[in-house]
Amino acid sequence: MSKSETIPILTVDTAREILNKTLEELQSTENVQKLEEARDNVGNEMLKMMQFLFPIVMQIQMEIIREFGYPEGRDAIIKFTQMLRCLEREDAEVARLHSLVKSYYLPPVTVHTTNESPAEERATSS
Repeated sequence: MSKSETIPILTVDTAREILNKTLEELQSTENVQKLEEARDNVGNEMLKMMQFLFPIVMQIQMEIIREFGYPEGRDAIIKFTQMLRCLEREDAEVARLHSLVKSYYLPPVTVHTTNESPAEERATSS
């Protein structure tokens, strides 16, 4: 990215619009098929998901942010994601939408509801 390429400021409204458009595109017939094929090959392995699913989702998102005036390339998507993460703290809807996008390339995470670590749980249940 050259110095002449500026990155637009991301507002809550623009972030919501981009994320909604990303989700729509991820649900298009063509992309659903691509993602299902990739998912069939990776199972629930996080490393493989990041190798095969993440690039598909990021390519779709890069195409969409380009429509909103962001330059093409890796630097632009990184800056966009950094701004998005800041907005997540301010706006619950942005956080929710971004979480939905991330669910396409990250496996579901199991959260323990106790304060004990898994090792402590095993020790107390024995």
